[in-house]
Amino acid sequence: MKLEGRVWKDHKFWLVELPLLDLLTQGKSKKNALFMIKDAVELLINDKSFSCKIIPTKDKTFYLDTEEIDLLIPLILKRLRERNNLSIREVAERLGHKSHTAYARYETGKVKASLDKFVECVKVIDEHDLILKVG
Repeated sequence: MKLEGRVWKDHKFWLVELPLLDLLTQGKSKKNALFMIKDAVELLINDKSFSCKIIPTKDKTFYLDTEEIDLLIPLILKRLRERNNLSIREVAERLGHKSHTAYARYETGKVKASLDKFVECVKVIDEHDLILKVG
């Protein structure tokens, strides 16, 4: 799975953002800023088996790439829900679930969301246009 991010220089610092994770950090150099965003994602996932790499592009974008989507998807769902000020119960209701536990299991990673279920969850959580690149 690849997540697209932005990188740009603001005065003396480089800023990097992963919109899908609602994550922004900075560094003194472009290389340092890209390292910081990688480190931030790995800290948020908090699983020693998780690894990701940063793929810079020639323009003002980069990709965070990982094969471990089962660990990344729960984080994406949680961060989107929090950014949109929704409770787990509200998301479950939007999905048509009678119990909030069904949705909570996707967000905790106890149940692996299929790609279709992931897309459905993202659509009910966030009505904005998000760039999600799956590779």
